[in-house]
Amino acid sequence: MTALATATLPSKDLLSLEELSTEHIHLIFDVARQLKAGRDAYTNLLAGKRLAMIFEKDSLRTRFTFDIGMTDMGGTAVFLDHRDARIGSRESVKDVARNLERWVDVIVARTYKQKALEELAANCAIPVINGLSDDSHPCQALTDYFTLTEKFGDLAGKKLCYVGDGNNTCHSLMIAGAKLGVHVSVCTPEGYEPSAQVLEDARRFAAASGGSVVVTSDPAVALADADAVYTDVWASMGQEDEIEERAGIFHDYQVDEEMMELAAPDAYFLHCLPAHRGAEVSAAVMDGPASIVYDNAENRLHVQKAILVLLLGAWS
Repeated sequence: MTALATATLPSKDLLSLEELSTEHIHLIFDVARQLKAGRDAYTNLLAGKRLAMIFEKDSLRTRFTFDIGMTDMGGTAVFLDHRDARIGSRESVKDVARNLERWVDVIVARTYKQKALEELAANCAIPVINGLSDDSHPCQALTDYFTLTEKFGDLAGKKLCYVGDGNNTCHSLMIAGAKLGVHVSVCTPEGYEPSAQVLEDARRFAAASGGSVVVTSDPAVALADADAVYTDVWASMGQEDEIEERAGIFHDYQVDEEMMELAAPDAYFLHCLPAHRGAEVSAAVMDGPASIVYDNAENRLHVQKAILVLLLGAWS
């Protein structure tokens, strides 16, 4: 790994993982590791800084961990609930951005459309962080791989199998894994594969890192020798009217004990949460010894704190 000259990220924003190099991902991990180990030593890193959180979708982990993260480091956070009126419906996204940049130092936005995030970022001078969009979930995927580094160390050559819908979380896992040299296999029913463009990009990154990205509908192929098995809900926010239909289509893709046996003997299980026991994952797996879902949930705090201090230039 090539050392970076400065402890900063390549853009003022974090909208997707495509813009981060492997070295920048490792930088986030290194900072997160130090922040996690020494909370009391970093209580003034963001003193006087203010965070605005604009959410069109429900949230537990993203909202709490960004809020607590700012507080831990001496900053403050303000929450704007846009679930009933999406960003840009009451006033233009440009005007929202231009106002917020006068009051706060950083924005986290959880939106349906990636375009809303990009428009926010284009119209203000302060950092904008993607707290989840229909296209990607970068903070989650960074946390997932950070958690796995705590278990394995270097992830190059390790295999992660994602089972389920080819959604935003899947997209970010593919991109980050490809940049880290991970062998990523995606197992999903036909017709629910990840974006063809994301797959093309991920394979390009994997070619440079020594990783690989495979998409299949066969669990036995996807899970063979997997060091980590990952799943997510079958219907994401905004797809509630498809829940019943998807339950039938994804029935054979539940991560249960039998499916975990297809992976490596000591494989870990991850889920970005919220989880539905008896749907995408069995209770025996979710609550079993292979599960590291709550370790992962805790690490959202530490990884997002790292993202904040790096984007705000508070780390040296």
